[in-house]
Amino acid sequence: MKLKSGKIFSLLASLLFSASAFAASEEKLDHDNSILSVFVQPSISFISFEERKYFQEAIDSIYYGFRAEAVTSAETLNVAKQDFQKVNFCFPITAGIQWQFKEDQFLSAGIGFIYDKESVVLTDRRSGTHSYEYTLQGIPLFLEYRLALPKNFITLSTGGLFSIAVRWYWVLPGTEIYTTWGYLGAETPLLGAGFGVSLGYLFASWKNFKLYGDIGFNSISVKSNKMFSAIVPNGPEEKAKWNLGGIQLQIRGSFGFWNKPEPKNDDDDDDDDGDKKPKVKFIDDTKKDSVKVDSVNVAAQESAKIDTSAVRDTSAVQDSSAVQDSSSAALDSAKIDTSVVQDSVGTAPGNTPKNTPAPQDAPKKNVDPANVKSKGD
Repeated sequence: MKLKSGKIFSLLASLLFSASAFAASEEKLDHDNSILSVFVQPSISFISFEERKYFQEAIDSIYYGFRAEAVTSAETLNVAKQDFQKVNFCFPITAGIQWQFKEDQFLSAGIGFIYDKESVVLTDRRSGTHSYEYTLQGIPLFLEYRLALPKNFITLSTGGLFSIAVRWYWVLPGTEIYTTWGYLGAETPLLGAGFGVSLGYLFASWKNFKLYGDIGFNSISVKSNKMFSAIVPNGPEEKAKWNLGGIQLQIRGSFGFWNKPEPKNDDDDDDDDGDKKPKVKFIDDTKKDSVKVDSVNVAAQESAKIDTSAVRDTSAVQDSSAVQDSSSAALDSAKIDTSVVQDSVGTAPGNTPKNTPAPQDAPKKNVDPANVKSKGD
């Protein structure tokens, strides 16, 4: 029952931390544009170390031994003990390098350090204190594959970039358990020691620096050629094996020192810069050009018509002016003939009437010189 309550507490703490880690940031990205980046990843881990019960049983045995040695009730009251924690809680740290070999797909290699020290103090019948402890230490090496999920597949209301990661672990020398009673080193198999899965969220980004929050589970199972009885009293007489994995919350801070150029958003550029020309649409421009060409042709035809009509009008004016000139010439010749006749008539002596109008005041009539007869005739 106590083990179940510890797991429930671990799960609740994980959810609380993940909710705070998934806080929205001002800048959201559709893609992580880093090609090569380095990262540091502190984390909180609840280690699945079930073999802690061996150490608690050892402490209980020592405590009951101190009570058995007590002679008086006062000495019995002096005997006291502390119990080991029900949950192995520690803060692993990891560092590594990440490579984006394809858009939204990453390969990472990293190395970590796990350290969890648990200690208790017991008091004997003479009020003497005795300290007992055990320490879990691990140096895991891992390869990780991370896939960034498209925003239209999974997202929060404020946007952001989710990712899924899987890891494979190896353990290096230095992975061990050492206690008050002895030391236990772990084997380092070439095929690896376990796996891990996690769900990550890119919740903050500043230029080339990015912060991911991950929540997941890993299993790092190790074993030794020695037995637990070598490091804890009354331990089992079999080869020791334990697990350094469990529920884990991670904050990864990565810095991209080689990045892809960020794509430009044409819509944002058009909105920001009002002076920029709108996008060119070839189909519409072709239509516009054809309309322009048709209008030019129509204008040319109209100008040609205007020029032709102008020429026609000029010819008509010239013809009418020629007719007028000929008519004027005929009238002038008539005037000349009439004036000659009048002059010939007016030169006869004594025949000029008093009220005869001047030649210029006489009405203009077309007189045929053949019909005019002089007095002499």
